Amino acid sequence: MAKKYTKKHEVSYYECDINQTMTFPSMLGIVIKTSEEQSDTLERGSDFVNSFGLTWVITNYSMLITRLPRVGETISITTQAMAYNKFFCYRNFWIHDEQGEELVKIESVFVLMDFVNRKMSSVNEEIIAPFESEKVKKIKRQEKIEKIESGSMLPYRVRFYDIDSNQHVNNAMYFNWIIDVLGYDFLTTHVPEKVLIRFDKEVEYGNEIESHYEQVILENGMKTRHEIRMQDQLYCEANILWKTR
Repeated sequence: MAKKYTKKHEVSYYECDINQTMTFPSMLGIVIKTSEEQSDTLERGSDFVNSFGLTWVITNYSMLITRLPRVGETISITTQAMAYNKFFCYRNFWIHDEQGEELVKIESVFVLMDFVNRKMSSVNEEIIAPFESEKVKKIKRQEKIEKIESGSMLPYRVRFYDIDSNQHVNNAMYFNWIIDVLGYDFLTTHVPEKVLIRFDKEVEYGNEIESHYEQVILENGMKTRHEIRMQDQLYCEANILWKTR
């Protein structure tokens, strides 16, 4: 069975929004930091991966949210590199409160990317072996993300602080563009329950992107569909299910 790794974290005010709940960029930053710490303990940190001319890139997240972590509470983040095949690695994260109740479950898909040609590389067995992940042949099919049928759009410019050390926009930053378009009134009256997001292309510094969105009323809540586009090219797409506070 794949090795698990757990760390505790106290949620700070600067990691939260006006609702006093953790923002998506903050939450994803913490879970990715947890996976990095596990990699370091197994001597498979970024320096080791970079020595092969490779770096990790996330292509998909699927999140189930019971509730978002709140400012001031201590949470436990657990991660486990579940399985891998020739090209894709599947890693799960769980966030629990101090009573052990599950707050968030995140399923993610990682790939190894070549630094020079910026293309996906096959999984290096020497990199993945210490995690004791299950090797599988099949590619896990991700839940389908619904396309926007008739929506609205707001433009954004990629800023210097949106770029991470891999010299592209950190995946967590896409949530700023996706969430912001929904507006103050919506975001103070709705909470997310489920998120599907796929990252298709890299956005670079100085790019002008368009954040397209559509709201769909459901019997028991609301669904929003999202696309990050640039010059008719799709860079990221997402669906979010919401409930009223």
